[in-house]
Amino acid sequence: MRYVKWLFVVLLITSLTSFVGKDKPTGGLNIGDVAPAIKFRTTLNNQLLNLKDLKKKYVLVNFWATYDAKSRMTNVSLNNAIRKTFNKVNFVSISFDEYQSIFKETVRKDRIVAPICYAETKGESSRLYKEYSLDRGFGNYLLDENGVIIAKDISASQLPSFIN
Repeated sequence: MRYVKWLFVVLLITSLTSFVGKDKPTGGLNIGDVAPAIKFRTTLNNQLLNLKDLKKKYVLVNFWATYDAKSRMTNVSLNNAIRKTFNKVNFVSISFDEYQSIFKETVRKDRIVAPICYAETKGESSRLYKEYSLDRGFGNYLLDENGVIIAKDISASQLPSFIN
């Protein structure tokens, strides 16, 4: 009987400590997680940027490449939607093209006016590609003002339901 009481006390303490700190988001790639840090120098205006610097607004981080037609179309439609409708959103466009010239020409042709465009020239072998688990395809993450993921892989038509 004495061991049963001791076991009960241990289980009670263990269960109580498992709830401590659970209200603070942890790092990861799921909705409710704090997005992994991104540090880079923007390609178009050579600005040093840290994703954490963009707080105070929503941030939509979109991963794409010129060789992936679906991700390129998504990049264009999201950029157009944000530019025309949402001044509460910072759009971060990250390409995994290995050649700057191809990236810059595509941005010009697609009329991407996101102030934050970046080409990760290491492509699919980059740390960023692996850290965001993009081996299953390109996508995007919508972050709130605190860098917490509130949506994944959204389209331009879905954006208003998260922003308004």
